[in-house]
Amino acid sequence: MALNSVITNAGAMVALQSLNKTNDMMDVTQKRISTGYRVADSKDDGAAFAVAQKVRGDVAGLTSANEQLGGATGLLDTTLTGLKSISETLSSVKSVMTKLADDKITGEERANYESQYTQLRQQVGSFVNDSTYNGASLLGTSGAADGATAAAGTDFNVVRSEKLATYALEGQDSGSFDLGTLATISTGTTDAAKALNWKAALAQTTAGGFAYVEQKVNNALNQYGNDSKAISNQVSYNKSKMEALETGLGALIDADLAKESARMQSLTIRQQLGTTSLSTANQAPSSLLSLFR
Repeated sequence: MALNSVITNAGAMVALQSLNKTNDMMDVTQKRISTGYRVADSKDDGAAFAVAQKVRGDVAGLTSANEQLGGATGLLDTTLTGLKSISETLSSVKSVMTKLADDKITGEERANYESQYTQLRQQVGSFVNDSTYNGASLLGTSGAADGATAAAGTDFNVVRSEKLATYALEGQDSGSFDLGTLATISTGTTDAAKALNWKAALAQTTAGGFAYVEQKVNNALNQYGNDSKAISNQVSYNKSKMEALETGLGALIDADLAKESARMQSLTIRQQLGTTSLSTANQAPSSLLSLFR
């Protein structure tokens, strides 16, 4: 090919190719700066983008799991508050039943204590029925409360991770915290006979007896206290895992903005030089034409 030609300008072609390459590189750098990502979509790096999408899905799953665990925490906190009130009320119940187990308590005094027992028994039932969160209850309902029918608490399986693993919350049996009725305990023809019935009810380890209910409450406090701690630990673990996933995700796809900024400045200079070079190359045919003047 002739070095001096007005038809084919080799210098301009080389300059144009270099300028186009610089412009392409500038487009890539500009995209990284504007989005903040080294890999903004699959066109940038298909494999890295696919991994990033999987990690984003895991983070979304963990976020949702923690939201569900938050609901479980609310249910457990409500349940534990109710159980604490029940446990404190049982202390008063035990005090009253101990007095009624004494056959020296007679007449109006015994009637007053029995009335107090009835009120405390109903109060325990009310605490059971009030221990609900968003319509859910682990304690169920108590037959001791006015107009209520005893029913078991509901079992719950709450999602705890992005892999859909669950944590089980077990509801209480029907009537677990229902104390025996006054009509049953106070039967007897004499104060001594009634006192024996109250003493037996106080030590009774089957349903309706004080010892039975007291043990049920203590067991439930232990059970749900452990559940609450386990869920709290799971929430903390999920948060730490999300932070680790997001850190790894950032290392995979985030752009180094300081580096990209320096590159942009360099490319801007190269673009200016390329434009100047192309302009100079395009002037070569004009120089040849001047020879014919």
